[in-house]
Amino acid sequence: MSSNLHPMLNVAIKAARAAGAIINRAALDVESVRISAKQTNDFVTEVDHAAETAIIETLLTAYPGHGILAEESGSEHGAKDSEFVWIIDPLDGTTNFIHGFPVYCVSIALAVRGKVEQAVVYDPTRNDIYCATKGRGAYLNDRRIRVAKRARLQECLISTGFPYRPGDKLKPYLNMLGEVMSQCAGVRRPGAAALDLAYVAAGYSDGFFESGLQPWDVAAGSLLVTEAGGLVGNFTGESEFMDQGECVAGNPRIYGQLVTTLAKYSKFAGAGDKARVRHATLDTTLGETDADGNAAAAAEAPAAKPRLQAKRIRAGNTAPPVVTDTEAPGTPDAPV
Repeated sequence: MSSNLHPMLNVAIKAARAAGAIINRAALDVESVRISAKQTNDFVTEVDHAAETAIIETLLTAYPGHGILAEESGSEHGAKDSEFVWIIDPLDGTTNFIHGFPVYCVSIALAVRGKVEQAVVYDPTRNDIYCATKGRGAYLNDRRIRVAKRARLQECLISTGFPYRPGDKLKPYLNMLGEVMSQCAGVRRPGAAALDLAYVAAGYSDGFFESGLQPWDVAAGSLLVTEAGGLVGNFTGESEFMDQGECVAGNPRIYGQLVTTLAKYSKFAGAGDKARVRHATLDTTLGETDADGNAAAAAEAPAAKPRLQAKRIRAGNTAPPVVTDTEAPGTPDAPV
């Protein structure tokens, strides 16, 4: 990296590389420990903690008066009342890591009086450092990066993250995902939000959206995007998004188009928008098919006169085959 980097950024890069070395060494043994799910979980937990410890030790050795907010240890380390707080995710993309899927990263950001001013996202599998200092631009290794220039959402590749926790609102998310998918060229789910934001900054993807995120998921990546010429906010377009659990990012034009689509799904949406989302979710629920390929609400509706017609069968359902126009009446169904 350039010797012209801010001293605090250089320390953050040193910390990220130390964590990345631990992760890379552990990745060599992932297959052998995956024989037991318990061993895998324990192993990854040990890697998370070891990487986080290495980061914290590096940062506090250089800046002992700074605060720490880390995914694994919270605010246990560092000064409790400092204006300088390091926000750390030692291994973003843990599920990918334990499966040997090489999309994960180390994320480190420094917030000064609540505003992120330094950021590092390190991809240890590719030895790529994405970094930024507020007001000085964003870089991938030694190369200046910028967000993509596409201006129409229908030409864009958008990344996202799927709900995976119990209690996450899956149905509204699927409606939201469906809207975005119908408007863009493609949607990807790499599985590491910090790296998703770094990819937006580098122009590899055109936009990103996800809900259920924590500050350590988005702190570093958000500065990368803004320093690369993009915008980051919540689903309604407000810039104060860090603690709000929802994030959308892209170049200014794509950001605006995504916000137009996503705003009604925000927890901060107006009552009218929320009502429309609820109705759409209800319609989706009523339109779902059961194990026999029938409408979920069919059992509650009056029996209808049987009709010979084609119908969509969802993957995984053990339903009768589709009857097409080419089949003569009375033709026996082929076995499923």
